Amino acid sequence: MKHRVSASDTPQVLGLDKYSAPQWLAARANRRFHVMAKPAGSACNLDCAYCFYLSKRVLPGGPGSGHMPDEVLERFVKDYIDSVTSDEVVFSWQGGEPTLLGLEFFEKVVALQKKHARAGQRIENDLQTNGTLLDDDWARFLKQHRFLVGLSIDGPREIHDHCRITKHAEPTFDQVFAAAKMLQKQGVRFNTLTCVHRYNASRPLDVYRFLRREIGSTYIQFIPIVEIRGFENMAPGTWDEAKLPMLGDPRCHPDHPESVVTPWSVAAEEYGYFLSKIWDEWQARDVGKVLVNLCETLVAQHMGLPSQVCVHSEICGKGVALEHDGDVYSCDHYVYPEYRLGNIRQQSLGDMVFSPRQVKFGYAKSETLPAYCRRCEFLSDCWGECPKNRLLRTPDGEPGLNYLCPGLKRFFAHAVPTAKRMAARLQSNSQHA
Repeated sequence: MKHRVSASDTPQVLGLDKYSAPQWLAARANRRFHVMAKPAGSACNLDCAYCFYLSKRVLPGGPGSGHMPDEVLERFVKDYIDSVTSDEVVFSWQGGEPTLLGLEFFEKVVALQKKHARAGQRIENDLQTNGTLLDDDWARFLKQHRFLVGLSIDGPREIHDHCRITKHAEPTFDQVFAAAKMLQKQGVRFNTLTCVHRYNASRPLDVYRFLRREIGSTYIQFIPIVEIRGFENMAPGTWDEAKLPMLGDPRCHPDHPESVVTPWSVAAEEYGYFLSKIWDEWQARDVGKVLVNLCETLVAQHMGLPSQVCVHSEICGKGVALEHDGDVYSCDHYVYPEYRLGNIRQQSLGDMVFSPRQVKFGYAKSETLPAYCRRCEFLSDCWGECPKNRLLRTPDGEPGLNYLCPGLKRFFAHAVPTAKRMAARLQSNSQHA
């Protein structure tokens, strides 16, 4: 689901003087951040092969799964509204599968938001769902309360059903496709979220054209699936760096028996191929009609605007995860005991997000980049992508290189020249408008 509060705002909000106490304390007067709430924790009715969150249920010291108690829900709603001082507060409901909690839970949500809303502040909601539990009642509710829905779908039937199955290994394509059509019929705004993995990366145009033509999606988000072996119990950054493979090592490929990543992870070169083909199709046919997250942000960045996705921002740290029990973590991909910031029963969200510990986490994204990245011509397009994917060592042996680096370089080399021309044209048009 797209974060409508961009993590790229971090430098302006946290202060350019890094973790200097006077700077970040002064910046608290203008707090902007985003919370991804998981009211059912890792509970889900599906058993997707590549899911990184199902394992949270049994992670030692982790959040498990459960139902967010009413007291935690109200504390969250009130504190989030109070802590964000911008003119918009975006509540993002994710999982697991948040619709497992039923409509009654979300009726409480909107009632509490009305109760605690401040004058002049817009409150928005988005809901990321696998779509299998949506019905007409859900659609009416979502339309009435202006929820933006993120629908998870990986492509045509044979691609989607390869990984996205139920607990009984049953396919889910028909249910998700029907949900998309129902949302369209009921006038509910929705985006599509597609995971790019080992089983669909070689078919980019099949995936894109299906989403565009069959689903009718006009905002398409692609997320690469990359998980280190042992991710179930090993937090990002806690691995033995000396054991990480160097760029070009055969263990960098998911098919290798001793690969650094899981077998379902996307191969780096295939990811570059996938993005390049998507870029060509989007640029030739759909500019101005369809928003593709990684294409849109590349053009925006060459217009001098902040990245619209956190993975390609210079700094992160402003998108935290809230679990059903009230625990807050540095990021959705960092829900491990090592990255627990506190609990909203005892601390304010704003205090946790703007704590020196979380500020340091956010700046580490750029500060820990290896020299190999700093010399790269695409540094300002990439910024090392997501730190959780920095699973390789550079040719010089320095740790911290992103697993997707070869693919990202392939994509940027292919797309950046056109992105620069598009950005220049857009800027020129805006100046003469």
